[in-house]
Amino acid sequence: MRQVAILGIGQTKIDEHWDKSLREIGGDAAFAAMQDAGMETVDALYVGNMLSSMVSGQNQLGTFFSDWIGLWRQEAVKIEAACGSGAAAFRSALMAVASGDVDSALVVGVEKMTDKAGRDVTAALATAADADYEVEQGISFVGINALVMRRYMHEYGWKHEDFAPFSINSHANAMHNPYARLHEKISVEKFERSAMIATPINLLDASPTGDGAAAAVIVPADKVMRKPRILISGSASATDTIAVHSRKDPMFLQAAYSSSRRAYEMAGVTPSDIDVFELHDAFSIMAALSLEASGFAERGQGVRLGLDNEISPQGRVPVCTRGGLKARGHPVGATGMYQIVEVVQQLRGECGKTQVDGAKIGMAQNIGGSGASILTHILKKDD
Repeated sequence: MRQVAILGIGQTKIDEHWDKSLREIGGDAAFAAMQDAGMETVDALYVGNMLSSMVSGQNQLGTFFSDWIGLWRQEAVKIEAACGSGAAAFRSALMAVASGDVDSALVVGVEKMTDKAGRDVTAALATAADADYEVEQGISFVGINALVMRRYMHEYGWKHEDFAPFSINSHANAMHNPYARLHEKISVEKFERSAMIATPINLLDASPTGDGAAAAVIVPADKVMRKPRILISGSASATDTIAVHSRKDPMFLQAAYSSSRRAYEMAGVTPSDIDVFELHDAFSIMAALSLEASGFAERGQGVRLGLDNEISPQGRVPVCTRGGLKARGHPVGATGMYQIVEVVQQLRGECGKTQVDGAKIGMAQNIGGSGASILTHILKKDD
């Protein structure tokens, strides 16, 4: 297998883009990544997306975007893994380039979520849960996460306000990210006063959706002349039961544990070597669970990292340094690629006031469903 590097990145601002179509949003990110890479064409296109058929009425996104971008004879496919679609597309592209099947690939994570009413989008998102045993009973994703969070608080004795630092950190970091959806600092008091959605999850526990796209061009590492090179050193994917209640322990992300361990082994690193961690904070409880399963905290102690201010860009485990899902936004099929782009920005030293000093190794973890499929990627800076 060949060593693979990320040559170019691109992204769009996450927002309600009423004036732009699905193809325009994805195309903007794709063209930006191609321009950053200094390339006019690639051998293959991989598109990560979850909702296009249900919200935009469009399938066959591979050909849809290759046509728009001008890649008419190359391989082009759509990859779907719920909210993990972006990272799943990235891993598929990585396998193709690493194997030698293609010499260059463009990965685009894209989602347009504001063309339907909120209830319709909620129903579309629920298709990532178990249709027979979860959705049929009328529970939504926020409801599932609320049950997990309530049990976590009961088991480990945490209060709801103890989760506030995760949201506060994400909002503070998003202030310095022009591509983020929310540019508003919050406090513990504001966090606690926020409207309740599904007890104990309130509005400021949950990430906003939106329209957006992020993209990357990957090639064999030996073809990259620019410095620093950003190497893809670890990549792993794992699954768990699709229904949370079927798991031996609903408060442990087994797929995060498995995929992170494989990625660490592949990259030859441990959690203590990770300089920046772009985790999947769709809900604040998921931030705590991801930190624990990935080896940054003991069981039941993920919340402590936030309370001890260890998750800020200056902390021991910097997370969500560009706003995370919570404040950058969560256009579901695109989120995994936003995470990849943001880790690259950190390793290139392009993050301004949220730059992690001396960042050389970064990790991105993208979650599909309520922990049913989880992909972990580790990137290294090569000077």
